[in-house]
Amino acid sequence: MEWFESLALMFGCLIAIMLTGMPISFAFMFTCIMGATLFWGGAAGLDQLAMSFYSAVANYTFLPIPLFVLMGDVIFASGVGMQIVGAVDKLLGKLPGRLSLLSIGSGVLLGTMIGISGGSIGILGRTLVPEMLQRDYKPPMVYGPIVCSGTLAILIPPSALAVFIGAIGQVSVGNLLMAIIIPGLLLAALFSAYIVIRCKINPSLAPMYDIARVPLAERVRAFVFYILPIVIVILAVIGSVFLGVATPSEAAALGVVACLILAALYRKLSWRMLFRSGMNTVRVTVMVFFIVVGSISFSRILATTGAINELINLTTTADISPLWVIVFTQVVLLFLGMFMDPASIVMITAPIFFPLAKALGYDLIWFAVLSLVNIQLGLISPPFGLDVYTMKAVAPGNVSLGTVFRSSMPYWSLGILLMLLVAAFPALATWLPSLTGK
Repeated sequence: MEWFESLALMFGCLIAIMLTGMPISFAFMFTCIMGATLFWGGAAGLDQLAMSFYSAVANYTFLPIPLFVLMGDVIFASGVGMQIVGAVDKLLGKLPGRLSLLSIGSGVLLGTMIGISGGSIGILGRTLVPEMLQRDYKPPMVYGPIVCSGTLAILIPPSALAVFIGAIGQVSVGNLLMAIIIPGLLLAALFSAYIVIRCKINPSLAPMYDIARVPLAERVRAFVFYILPIVIVILAVIGSVFLGVATPSEAAALGVVACLILAALYRKLSWRMLFRSGMNTVRVTVMVFFIVVGSISFSRILATTGAINELINLTTTADISPLWVIVFTQVVLLFLGMFMDPASIVMITAPIFFPLAKALGYDLIWFAVLSLVNIQLGLISPPFGLDVYTMKAVAPGNVSLGTVFRSSMPYWSLGILLMLLVAAFPALATWLPSLTGK
C-alpha cells in the first residue's frame, strides 16, 4: 500500500467514526485497532498496540496534567477563587468599564491557579454577571470579557493544554510554560485596552457608578492576604522551573501543595473538598489519557507506514514557501477550532504539524505558542465554542447563545492580532525560554 493510501485510510476511518457521534478517544482506539491489524501483522499487531497504549501514558512528561488539574479543582472547590475576585475588586479604582476590567484582571490571576478556562468562567460568571447586569452593562462588556478572560487560562501557566501540546509535539514542557507568559499577559493587555477605549468612545456600554471608598489599610490587607499568596504559588510553579531547581512535574506538585496550604490558611480545607477535588481530577485525567493513548498510537502506526516522513519530504521539497506551509497549518487549526475541543485538535494535528515545522527549520517553541494562541480561539469560535456554552450555562437570566457569541467576537479578533504579533515577532515566545539556558 502506498503511503498516501495509508494516510487516507487512517484519517478516513477516524473521521468516519467521529461522524457517528462516537467520542474521539474511542474513535482513535477503533482506528488504531484497524491500523495495527492491517500494518502491524494481525494478532501480533494487537499485542504491540496494547504495549503502545501502556507506554503512551507511562510517560513522565504527562505527569503535570493531573497535578495542574488538581490545583484548579482545589482553588475552585475551596472557594478561594471567589476571594481572589473580591480582592481584585477592592484594588481597582474608578475606571471606564470597571467590572469588565475586573473580569480580565481576575481571569489572569485565576489562570495562574486554575489552568482550565471552564473553572475560571464558572467563578467569574457567577460573581460578576449579576452585578454587571444590575449596573446596566451591555452584553459586549458583560459576557465577552468573562468568556475571553477564561481563555487566558490556556496562555498563562500552569496550563494543562500547554503540557499536553508540549508532550505530543515533543517540545520541552518547561520551556513552553515559560514561553506562554508574555503572549498571555499581552493578550490580557489587549483585552483591557479594548475595553477602556470602547467605554471611552461609548460610555453607555458600561455606565460609570459611584464606588464605595476602600480604606488604604483594607486595600493593603486584600493585597497581602489574597494577591500576595498567589505570587507565592506562581513562584512555586514557574519560578522553580525557570531557575532550574525543579522539573515541570515537580513544580506542579509544589503548586498542589501551595494551593492546599492556601485553602488551609483561608479555613476552606476539608475532607469533603479534597474528595470532590480528587474525584473531578480523576475524571478529567482519565478522559485526557484515553485521548492520549489513542492519539499517540495513531501517530506511531502512521509513522510505521512511512506516511508522515513522506508527507514531510513532499512538503519540504515542493516549490512552496515554508511560511505558506505554516500559514496553512494555522488555518487548519482555526477551522478545526470551530467544531472540536482543544485536546482533540492537538491529538489530530500535532503528530504531523510539529515534525513538519521542525523539518522546515522553525523553532518548535515558537510554533507551539502560535498553535496554542490559535487553539484557544476555538473555545470562543462559532458554532461550537465550548467556553461560550459554559458562559451560557452559568449566566443568570435568559441570555441567548447568539448574544454571547456576538459579545465574544471583538476579543476573538484580538486573539487573531496576537497570533500575527507572535508570528511577526518570535521573540515574544522565545525570549523567556532562552534565559533559562535550556
